[in-house]
Amino acid sequence: MVVRKVIEIDEDLCTGCGKCVTACAEGALEIVNGKAKVVSDKFCDGLGACIGDCPEGALKIVERDVEKFDERAVKEHLNETDRRTELRPRGATACPSSRVRILDTEPRSTHEESRGSRLGHWPIKLMLVPETAPFLRDRELVVLADCAAVAYAGLHEELLDGKAIVIGCPKFADARTYIEKLARIVKNGGVRELTIVHMEVPCCFGLKKISEEAVGLSGRKIPVREVVITTKGDAIQPRE
Repeated sequence: MVVRKVIEIDEDLCTGCGKCVTACAEGALEIVNGKAKVVSDKFCDGLGACIGDCPEGALKIVERDVEKFDERAVKEHLNETDRRTELRPRGATACPSSRVRILDTEPRSTHEESRGSRLGHWPIKLMLVPETAPFLRDRELVVLADCAAVAYAGLHEELLDGKAIVIGCPKFADARTYIEKLARIVKNGGVRELTIVHMEVPCCFGLKKISEEAVGLSGRKIPVREVVITTKGDAIQPRE
């Protein structure tokens, strides 16, 4: 046992929304009887990546006498969680969509090389990506409007190769929530630059405004560029 920093949860404030669970890359949190719980102190690294995702302010970092953080135990725990998820019957309520994974992007064969996926990690939804996910570090981050992923045929080869990605829709999401989450990713994730990819339709330009405000809020000065996808599937880089 050692005295170190770990997460503490105020159950009176916790609503069981699960946002802290998806933000924890180590799988240290889960929802039990409608409340967030720490699975084991040895899974908690004490960095507090989950705190900013709690809308109720129910989480805080405290120092107390607990087990040492155990990276090997975390890996075993995550593997076991994935195994249980795969064995769970179809239609069960648990969702593996938030589990951080680094993907193999090598094409399966030479014949498939031009069509191989360039997606290098999981998850990709903005609100599911932990702000300190390892795949963000020193990468260009593509902030992608989800419609653009369907409209632009060259997305993987031209815009995703070797980059991190988050996707979302500025029309059907709360802009302030997006801004604050993306700002934390830019501030804490270590991304080196941002590329905004959105459709030419008016509502989709909101993603540009969200991204620019997020970078400003983060306090970091990183390059930001924009790629606009037309409804015909062409890519345009607007002039500065």
